[in-house]
Amino acid sequence: MKSISVKKVIVFLVFFSIVTAIIFSFNKGRKKVTIKSFENMNIEDVKKYSKENNIDYDVEYEYSDTIKKDVVIKQENNKDNIVLIVSKGTISDEEYKNNNINELGNVPIMMYHGIIDLKNDDTKYTGGNVDRDGYKRTTEAFRKDLEFYYSEGYRMIRLEDYVNGKIDVEFGKSPIILTFDDGDENNFKVLGKDKKGNLKIDPNCAVGILESYKEKYPDFNVTATFFVMDGLFNQSEYNNDILNWLVNNGYDVGNHTKSHPDFTKISSNETDMEIGYMYNKLDSIIKDKYVNIVALPYGSPYKKEHENFSHILSGNYEGKKYDTQATLRVGWTSEVSPFNKNFDKTFLKRIRAYDNDGKEFDIQMTFNSLKSTKYISDGNINKIVIPDNYIDKLGDTSLTVKTYK
Repeated sequence: MKSISVKKVIVFLVFFSIVTAIIFSFNKGRKKVTIKSFENMNIEDVKKYSKENNIDYDVEYEYSDTIKKDVVIKQENNKDNIVLIVSKGTISDEEYKNNNINELGNVPIMMYHGIIDLKNDDTKYTGGNVDRDGYKRTTEAFRKDLEFYYSEGYRMIRLEDYVNGKIDVEFGKSPIILTFDDGDENNFKVLGKDKKGNLKIDPNCAVGILESYKEKYPDFNVTATFFVMDGLFNQSEYNNDILNWLVNNGYDVGNHTKSHPDFTKISSNETDMEIGYMYNKLDSIIKDKYVNIVALPYGSPYKKEHENFSHILSGNYEGKKYDTQATLRVGWTSEVSPFNKNFDKTFLKRIRAYDNDGKEFDIQMTFNSLKSTKYISDGNINKIVIPDNYIDKLGDTSLTVKTYK
């Protein structure tokens, strides 16, 4: 028995020595490679270096006014791979023209309210309308809306960015803005919390559907602004968690007044209360994280000249001063570019997201109109590109302006 054990030990030691020698010999012949930064290198030099050192990478191209063609603009070291963003060089006038680039085109601000978990055939109204006027929309219709926007080349941007003239959309695509009024439970329905305390979101509520499109189309830039009243999302146990979840996950929250009044039927003091109360409430939950934008109930007071309009823009309530950056109407058509000389952020039109057989400014009618009038981005947030015959529509701007014929 002892002689057999000794033989086994000897065999093991011999085997171990051979394997160790092979590994040592292999490593001795290898070069130790440190992943370097390829930024500012020509892509041909990157290819040569990577081939010699057995480095894999993916390449994406984008236009640049400052980085020469075929030079690496940026390197992203992800967990599974390296992605190099390489310059395509300056965009030519011909490319602007072929892609109809026009940053003085119109921008759709979509107005949604309730998203009801129904099929279109479950309602007695046109298309995806759940009510006669189409303020409530089926989940089937909402998903189809999102598919339509994406297929038509629209990419979402934050309402606040639009108001401030920050249009960060890739070359050849168009901005679109989604808004939701009233804080209906079906906008953000909570099904409870998991063991870690995270909110479990109903996949058929508005946010649940939007989140699924973050995964489906990562370049859709999914976002929206939710305008709430005193009841917030009408889920007292979760309201504060919902607000914090939204602002921490790429969405915005705005002011829809305390009780949804018609501003033409209340006093200026009551107007101060309706606006100031909601700012104070949001301030107590998500301080400095909400947007100072008001979605006007019923679209009232309908005209900026109304005496209460100035109280919507600024006022005092319970010793706190408030200022409103922009207001949203219950409009029917798209808005002008923020670079248009007629742009007025204090009184913005919206498109009612409903179906009406292509009539009365429904989705079909307004987007048919936008085919020839929409804002189409040059992909550079610091530059405005327009056809030269649009120059008379341009407002004052500190951004670089490029025209083409």
